[in-house]
Amino acid sequence: MKLVIGDRNYSSWSLRPWLILKQTELPFEEIRIHLSGVGAKAEILKYSPSGRVPCLVDGETVVWDSLAIGEYLAEISPSLWPSERKMRAEARAISAEMHSGFVAMRRDMPMNIHASNPYDIRAAEVDTDIARIVAIWEGCRTRFAHLGPFLFGRFSIADAMFAPVVWRFLTYAVHLPAQSRAWADTMYALPAMQEWRAGALAEKE
Repeated sequence: MKLVIGDRNYSSWSLRPWLILKQTELPFEEIRIHLSGVGAKAEILKYSPSGRVPCLVDGETVVWDSLAIGEYLAEISPSLWPSERKMRAEARAISAEMHSGFVAMRRDMPMNIHASNPYDIRAAEVDTDIARIVAIWEGCRTRFAHLGPFLFGRFSIADAMFAPVVWRFLTYAVHLPAQSRAWADTMYALPAMQEWRAGALAEKE
């Protein structure tokens, strides 16, 4: 498989399927495209019909959306979703919510691993987004901590969908309550997350 990604420092969407592949130890070739570079769009279109990253190429199969890539990989590695039906439904629901929501946070708190930009004052709608994310994390960890250190015990697509928020909250110095902090620390400590961070810090564009 080939995974086409953008800049590690900025491309939160690219991080998600890359982390899933790393955590499942499925072999893949990484193709990184500097998104602000000359000819970047044309280069992406060689792989992705949408002209966007990430894009997974598996032989003749092309999947060009991060959540869809996750679903495709879950068919290869079913443990990427919780095995229990109700937990699996909840994991899918919060993954979809992350995929389509939190517009204010995305706008005002873009992923930028190089930066440190604590906010003294945030827009009210950003605080609303943060509060909802924290409520999701606290709810999952309160109920499922006995199953393991991730949102639903073991690592799942839901963890990958929220992984970029770990970097955002570090960059913008968002205070977290205990359960959420424990999950964020678990994610931060993953070797794959540290590998992504090292790659981001090495980018000089």
